[in-house]
Amino acid sequence: EVRLVESGGGSVQPGGSLRLSCVASGFTLSNYAVNWVRQAPGKGPEWVSTISSAATGARTTYADSVKGRFTVSRDNAKNTLYLQMNGLKPEDTAVYYCSSLIVRGQGTQVTVSS
Repeated sequence: EVRLVESGGGSVQPGGSLRLSCVASGFTLSNYAVNWVRQAPGKGPEWVSTISSAATGARTTYADSVKGRFTVSRDNAKNTLYLQMNGLKPEDTAVYYCSSLIVRGQGTQVTVSS
């Protein structure tokens, strides 16, 4: 069974940091481009970041709203994707999902509030 399982969400104050993890099972994560997508309450999904497959150089791209604050990375040995989030803002509050071409995780809640 192919799965993605996110973790690492939580509640932080503005300016704080969190690191989200996305563990893959049943397939090799580095063979695929993988995205972080978020969905805030009452809003549609918003693309956050992508890391391309290892074969295409593991290139990273970011939405303008998170550029310079968020960093996506992948540990191929652990078959795990990460999203390091610094300088968090209230507008970053959302459920964060990792997704590949073949499967999406269940999401992890991030809440930024004072």
